[in-house]
Amino acid sequence: MISLSGNIHEECGVFGIYTNTPTDVAHSAYFGLYALQHRGQESCGIVVNDRGVFKTHKGLGLVNEVFSERTLAEFGQGKIAVGHVRYSTTGNVNTANCQPMTVRHVKGALAIAHNGNLINALELRRQYELKGAIFHSTSDTEVISYAITEARLETASIQKAVEKAMYKIKGAYSLVIMSPKKLIAARDPQGFRPLCLGRLPDDAGYVFASESCALDSIGAEFVRDVEPGEIIVIDENGIESIKTHCGQKSSMCVFEFIYFARPDSVIEGASVHRARLRAGHYLALEHPVQADVVIGCPDSGLDAALGFAQQSGIPYGVGFVKNRYIGRTFIQPTQGMRENSVRIKLNAVTDVVKGKRVVLIDDSIVRGTTSAKVVKLLRHAGAKEIHMRISSPPFISECFFGTDIDNKENLIANKHSVEEIAKIIGVDSLGFLSTDSVVKIAENAGCGFCTGCFTGKYPIEVPDEIPKDKFEMKFDE
Repeated sequence: MISLSGNIHEECGVFGIYTNTPTDVAHSAYFGLYALQHRGQESCGIVVNDRGVFKTHKGLGLVNEVFSERTLAEFGQGKIAVGHVRYSTTGNVNTANCQPMTVRHVKGALAIAHNGNLINALELRRQYELKGAIFHSTSDTEVISYAITEARLETASIQKAVEKAMYKIKGAYSLVIMSPKKLIAARDPQGFRPLCLGRLPDDAGYVFASESCALDSIGAEFVRDVEPGEIIVIDENGIESIKTHCGQKSSMCVFEFIYFARPDSVIEGASVHRARLRAGHYLALEHPVQADVVIGCPDSGLDAALGFAQQSGIPYGVGFVKNRYIGRTFIQPTQGMRENSVRIKLNAVTDVVKGKRVVLIDDSIVRGTTSAKVVKLLRHAGAKEIHMRISSPPFISECFFGTDIDNKENLIANKHSVEEIAKIIGVDSLGFLSTDSVVKIAENAGCGFCTGCFTGKYPIEVPDEIPKDKFEMKFDE
């Protein structure tokens, strides 16, 4: 996915596989990460367990840039592997922050991959540093690893250590953890981020992944979602479920259904594609308009645009062509070229929009600068009127649980009314999905939802503010 609406980025993706007999688990992890690439494009990594020996390869870049057939072959065979794709919400973009992180301690080694964001990571980090701990990265994941290894010294098993550590760590975390003999998955008690369990063909083993699309990529069968607060342990004795932390009210990030997840994934029993169609249906009911064509911003606005068209009866059209060969970055050596960055990624189809009253659907507006550029593209292509509809409510507050939303002072909806935003970005009318409707888009989902970035009200108590670069001071002192 390419975010065209501002500064919202995909989150991390985690993957873990346990096989009953040694096999080429590295390739399975590679395919799983490829399916989760949309959740993070800054770095990736795989750790393979070969009879208790951990082999690691990770680096900055996309999955196909970091891994080659040669590097995958060097892993050899193993029974367990964990993998990770990363977009940083805390910490710098550097190799020290690449995951999975491997920790070696007196009771053995573990590798950990994490999706989410802790709200008490800074507090815990300071506690561990005062005890003599040395941190090599700026990510929350290393804090989690210290919490687990500290608990491991006082417990009889790695799963008991994870269970104990979960009393300490607060916030959003979907974890996949590998010990010399076990694969463990754990999800925070609110279930902010998705995590699911799959079964390999012929009962050859099990898989954990952030999204069900990763299971599909290796032919695994979806079994169920990991419950909020649940710990699942897989070893030679089978599967164990620990539910000590279960039972709290769940609060899945609703933006998983609006933008983050792949449309072909199923999360908490609800189809992501269907949820986006329903968002479009609700938009059409809440903000009707007379128009000639409905178009969506690729990629996450397309399903909602189709839903709007279905509900409104206005024809659906392909209004943009996206450059499929744009990677994570591209060279912009001059200011003029930087201003044309949207045109490099995206271009309007003149034949579809010229002389037409256009309904433009996108997933969100953050600062408004990119939306204004997209509107300019349509004006230049000859659109007669532009009516923008957004398949989420306005952002008015930060996210503390892993979504990289800008500070509230930079959020356009925190300072301006809907009418003012419409004027700023240059559209004839503007409508956002209501908070009442956004929690209904995931039909029959077996969870509650967090809408804190839209309401300023969070499911758990949060600090007044968590700086985006909260750990950087430690490296400057």
